[in-house]
Amino acid sequence: MKALFKAEPVPGAELREVEMPVAGPTDLLVRVQSAAICGTDNHIYDWTPWAQARISPPMIFGHEFAGEVVEVGDEVRGFAVGDLVAAETHIPCLQCAQCRTGRQHTCEKMRIIGVHENGAFAEIAVLPQSCAWKLPPGTDPDLGAILEPIGVAANGLFKDRIGGLSAAVIGCGPIGIFCAQLALASGARQLFLTDVNPYRLEMARRIVPEATVLNPLEDDVEETVRGATEGRGLEVVIELSGSAPGTVQAFDLLAKGGRVSLVGLPSEPITLEMTNAIIYREAVVYGSTGRLMWETWYAVDALLKTNAFDPTQVITHRFPLDEYDQALQLTLSGNAGKVILKP
Repeated sequence: MKALFKAEPVPGAELREVEMPVAGPTDLLVRVQSAAICGTDNHIYDWTPWAQARISPPMIFGHEFAGEVVEVGDEVRGFAVGDLVAAETHIPCLQCAQCRTGRQHTCEKMRIIGVHENGAFAEIAVLPQSCAWKLPPGTDPDLGAILEPIGVAANGLFKDRIGGLSAAVIGCGPIGIFCAQLALASGARQLFLTDVNPYRLEMARRIVPEATVLNPLEDDVEETVRGATEGRGLEVVIELSGSAPGTVQAFDLLAKGGRVSLVGLPSEPITLEMTNAIIYREAVVYGSTGRLMWETWYAVDALLKTNAFDPTQVITHRFPLDEYDQALQLTLSGNAGKVILKP
């Protein structure tokens, strides 16, 4: 089969013919119909320090995907050939204390599809039964491929209630837009979005017109928020930029007793003046990674079934797998929403 292969620990990748994978007793083989590009894939492609610390080539990368089941292992139950499935990318051990107490997404022995195991930038991918989410017949596989990153947004947002509250999302990349859509679909009273990338600001204004969209390089974000909240600040802030200015801004916008979810991944340590940012505010601070298995998936599914939002608007480009270089370079540029590869 064809697969995008990271053959060596250097920048780049190559499309090559590789052997078909073999399903283990608890695995599904999935014919990949849509695979979305994530920032993780850009790290692997560019061979950044992040990738160097985590990836062991040779391997197939890519992890956000959906497709049709073409084979099931002997011990698989509840799935059959012909089912359409989306992938949860955490592979939990199901035995450690985290897994046994309902926190599979922070498994002590976590392995991740497309990072520690061969992934989805291929015609056929292996998906453990424990990571498969069955989709209704006729579901757009592009939607299935973006359920994983929608879940990242949902996990950060749904740490506590959002209905009736004022909120901000810092960072208008695809996950930021998903987060904004989820906040409005869940009844957020006021919503502010910030970014410095012109393409992403325009995308935010187009997809989430109900929100106030601001550029911190041009707009006085704090003054705008104070004016809209009678000087109190916001009750919820979701930080998705992973930048030092974005993280500081998250706390500057926060009301006393408000909560911040830190979802974006900083590339270096961040200094925060904690006395005013957290202590005097009595702020609640959450770290948020991945998705709860499977609470987050059920929460997102319930909102999708009400047609409360359309996340496929965030998909801006689609490429055949053999145009992978153009697709990956586009995501690196920041001038795209979600980009889909079609094996």
